Amino acid sequence: MSANGVSGGVPKRAYVTFLAGNGDYVKGVVGLAKGLRHVKSLYPLVVAVLPDVPRDHREILCSQGCIVREIEPVYPPKNQIQFAMAYYVINYSKLRIWEFVEYEKMIYLDGDIQVFGNIDHLFELEDGYFYAVMDCFCEKTWSSSPQYTIGYCQQCPDKVEWPVSMGSPPPLYFNAGMFVYQPDLGTYCRLLDILRVTAPTSFAEQDFLNMFFREIYKPIPPVYNLVLALLWRHPENIDLGKVKVVHYCAAGSKPWRHTGKEENMEREDIKMLVKKWWEIYEDESLDYKGSAIDEPTKLGSMISKLNKDDVVGNERKAPSAA
Repeated sequence: MSANGVSGGVPKRAYVTFLAGNGDYVKGVVGLAKGLRHVKSLYPLVVAVLPDVPRDHREILCSQGCIVREIEPVYPPKNQIQFAMAYYVINYSKLRIWEFVEYEKMIYLDGDIQVFGNIDHLFELEDGYFYAVMDCFCEKTWSSSPQYTIGYCQQCPDKVEWPVSMGSPPPLYFNAGMFVYQPDLGTYCRLLDILRVTAPTSFAEQDFLNMFFREIYKPIPPVYNLVLALLWRHPENIDLGKVKVVHYCAAGSKPWRHTGKEENMEREDIKMLVKKWWEIYEDESLDYKGSAIDEPTKLGSMISKLNKDDVVGNERKAPSAA
């Protein structure tokens, strides 16, 4: 297996992420690409981009060694559902990554994830299953769910037990910010066919993927997708020293927007994780050194353009958008 995840000239394995629009998530993807190099991953990062991602952002990604693949948007059936977050509707486009059949296995990572430990070994997990980390039901975004109302969480199912009067507990439910899967055109077609006749729910594609892969889902430990809320909701389950993947998904936690003013963002462990992200992002030794960088001066100016509006004195500003 080569350093590009290629065997016999045919790509076999890769990481993959998703990017939409002209926002600042491109910083997250650049940070992720550098993070994978930092932990000496053997496999490339594929970035599935929607048509609205601007050319200069694509150039930045290519210059950082990413494989950029344009995809068309996928929309759920028209509805009046109130998503937990308004932008979730565009996340259905992630279903397109099941089309990437030039790879036999992929690990999906959201753009607000950083990898602090090598996880290449997850490619060796048994085929035929969908692997991901169980989510937590304790945050207010789950307030419309019976789990939140009851106080039941699969992270600590014995703390507040599921009422016998309500039947069996809910099936295991994963966070879709990180998962191990196998691209397959048959699966891709079934995903889209079922989506056309499935009413959207609060957590959009995450709910949909949980429904679709329920029978073959296998949980993996939270060290592979530390949803930050676990630090204050279930600290007994987390050893930060062993965490390999951090998911900056709590409100105010995106490192490139972090001000420390939102709830829980003043915590020392959060500040430490934000600092670690910036150390990787700003480490020039982790910039891609391959042939894609033909104009290093141009690359420097593009990276500078990403940063220049976000720093005032020594304090990074947070855009108003979530």
